[in-house]
Amino acid sequence: MNVIKYIEFIERIDQLVRLKATGTPTELASKLGVSKGKLYRIINTMKALDAPISYNNTIQCYVYDEAVDFRFGFFDKKELNKKQSP
Repeated sequence: MNVIKYIEFIERIDQLVRLKATGTPTELASKLGVSKGKLYRIINTMKALDAPISYNNTIQCYVYDEAVDFRFGFFDKKELNKKQSP
């Protein structure tokens, strides 16, 4: 799998986690069109990148244990500084 495709999977999972719309691992793998094994590898990569992601059995969905933001790419430093200033 190329790097861009992998990042796209992470971005999609991030979006679904924020919406609390991942469903079970089987459902999420199906939504992404990947095997459960590949899904678990992507989730583990997210954890290695310090994503506080876990599976909540009560709501049967992946969740973030704390508020985080995921961005990957190149951004204009001036624009980022404006957004980060209070």
